[in-house]
Amino acid sequence: MCGMSQPPTNRSPAAPSARPDASMSLLTHVMDHSLDEGYAEAAARREAEGTTGLPRSLKAKLGLAAGLVVAAMVVTLGAAQARIEAPVLAKERAELIDRVQRADDRVDGLEKDIERLRADVARRQREALKQHGVDDRGRLVALLSGATEVRGPGVKLVVDDAKGASASGGGPRENTGFSDTGRVRDRDMQRIVNGLWQAGAEAVSINGQRLTALSAIRAAGDAILVDNKPLVPPYEVLAVGDKKRLSTGFQDSADGQYLHVLQENYGIRATLTPENEVRVPPASSLAVRTATAGAAEPKKGAS
Repeated sequence: MCGMSQPPTNRSPAAPSARPDASMSLLTHVMDHSLDEGYAEAAARREAEGTTGLPRSLKAKLGLAAGLVVAAMVVTLGAAQARIEAPVLAKERAELIDRVQRADDRVDGLEKDIERLRADVARRQREALKQHGVDDRGRLVALLSGATEVRGPGVKLVVDDAKGASASGGGPRENTGFSDTGRVRDRDMQRIVNGLWQAGAEAVSINGQRLTALSAIRAAGDAILVDNKPLVPPYEVLAVGDKKRLSTGFQDSADGQYLHVLQENYGIRATLTPENEVRVPPASSLAVRTATAGAAEPKKGAS
């Protein structure tokens, strides 16, 4: 009986399976050898020489102690100096505050003197006008020129920059750099005031500055000037007149619509409220100007 041939049997040991992290040899090396060999050798050499840890010789210990003493002295002297200078700085600050308060009191006193002198001048003017029989006419001229205080019903319009508005350098509103800043400009205040005049205002003031026929609203950088006096937002515009007519007339006017556009497109804030009594102060300074008729020039060729 012939037998069938058997396949050769492979009895060699099985090849070891590959490591799962064989493809990450660099990462494996870094993890297994986290400390560089050079650093390890340097640490071992210092340990063998006895140079690790605190100094062992007496000289080195004395040097370390002297350094610590010097550092402690420097810290102590610095703290003592700061403690000594603190009262001096507080005293200087208190003196500056006191100087500012005295200056404010002096300014308030001067303003009261101005009001008193203005009232005295107005009284003398009325007495002089009475002597010439033109007292009523003088009062009307003073009222129209802004020389006297005006009280009566009217409106209060508060205009303020948009929330988060910042200085932009002072370009006109049409410039791209300014168009999104939301700051109130001088030309905006000009249109607002003109709209109130057109609506029937008899007297107008901005932040306590009376507007007259000779007043000018200009800009200096980012500040709005009224008769060369800078104003700070929010801008409180007071107008004396028929409060219902002023409120309705201004909102329906082109300038009132202009203010509404500023609110909608630029975030400028504005509040218009009718008031039973509004006080508009007199103008701080008035330039008296007169006009006279010139002499007629003789015609050429006339005998």
